[in-house]
Amino acid sequence: MVTNMSNSVSSRVLVDRYTDIVGPSNEMLGPVKDGGHIEFITVPGCWGAMITPSLRSGHEVSLPVRVEGAKIGDSVALHIETIEQLSEATSSGTSSGWDGRFISDPFIAAICPTCRDAGRHFLYPDTYLDGIGESAVRCKACDSEVIPFHMVEGYTMAFDGEKGIGITVNSDRAKEIARDGRRVMGIHDHAHQHPVVTLAKADLVGTVARCRISVGNLGSIPAIDIPSSHNCGDFGAFLIGAEHEFALTEEQLEQRTDVHMDIDSVRVGSILIVPSKVDGAGIYAGDVHAMIGDGELAVHTTDVAARVVVRVEVIKGLKLDGPILLPPIEDLPFLARPFSHDEISRAKVLAHANATSLEGPVLPIQILGSGPFINAAAENAVERAARLLHLSTDEVKNRGTISGALEIGRLPGYVQLNLLVPVGKIESLGILHLVEAQYGKPSGW
Repeated sequence: MVTNMSNSVSSRVLVDRYTDIVGPSNEMLGPVKDGGHIEFITVPGCWGAMITPSLRSGHEVSLPVRVEGAKIGDSVALHIETIEQLSEATSSGTSSGWDGRFISDPFIAAICPTCRDAGRHFLYPDTYLDGIGESAVRCKACDSEVIPFHMVEGYTMAFDGEKGIGITVNSDRAKEIARDGRRVMGIHDHAHQHPVVTLAKADLVGTVARCRISVGNLGSIPAIDIPSSHNCGDFGAFLIGAEHEFALTEEQLEQRTDVHMDIDSVRVGSILIVPSKVDGAGIYAGDVHAMIGDGELAVHTTDVAARVVVRVEVIKGLKLDGPILLPPIEDLPFLARPFSHDEISRAKVLAHANATSLEGPVLPIQILGSGPFINAAAENAVERAARLLHLSTDEVKNRGTISGALEIGRLPGYVQLNLLVPVGKIESLGILHLVEAQYGKPSGW
């Protein structure tokens, strides 16, 4: 069910309907009041959508929710309170596009070549499943195999009851899971995707992995319609000059909100601050992962269905290009962590000995950036930080080198720029109360 589909403001909105495109054309649910909660029942993100040609994105995400009081030029803080995994098993692996079965981008514009050759409608074909394996995805109009992706090397993973450990299973078990895929993966009845476990892949067997659940796609809708998997600067770069209907210019891509992050620190206890580029912001979620290593080397990881609960807080007048993340303190790199009393005391002694005054208290923030490759993503993060904090890009680079860090969120181009920022600058953004709630009030300075 979806609660509160009227115009009355609710303290809690439940969302279990889905879309592949995010932007101004979306139906927005809610509104939810400032300080209220949104509960998302999400469906798996990448591979399920990737093997479902009627979906025009590499993700199937929730419909967005309007936030009361959020206007263009504001921001919304998302306090992540709950992420509960619903899937008992999943599948993933490396991928390649299947030549002849898509236009420009297999994530977005899948086709049925048989229907095209016969002069029938061939773009975004409706499909059904016939058996298991890559040949199972069939065009409803002509029964041809139409899966637009090949899983080059893949695995099927089962989870323990506590969702704390996963193991990759053998071929026989993978086939058993494949035959009950929708239930095992916890795919909601309103979702359109085929369960990826249908592929029954078992190239990697007996590998143990720790679960650390996080949300790969969480935040606000862009100011222009974008396939949800491409609401970021790396995958979004493939839209520039594309031959399909979602082609964008470089200038249009700047209207993205960059909330397809794939960062493992977007987890319970984090605070994510996202831009409002349309009135109401339009908060949506999807692409939850049982675990994801920094860089996401395989491009895809363990997508699962989940229950995600966030509390929303409008930050008036904070105009952002992309997100700011306040992860749990244990997720911060060593150099970017708040200083202890002992460290500050030693710094004061050192400053006195060198006839120098300390600049004052500092606290950490992460400014996120993206681009078609890692260096471009790093430059994007640096430029965003410079504009936001009214610093030169050279100062940002120096601070990030000696009292911060640049982390790779995802290849080919998503990064986390960690900076220790003077408290006065954080206060001017209107988010000091959030940073202090996360990391404590600085003292001893």
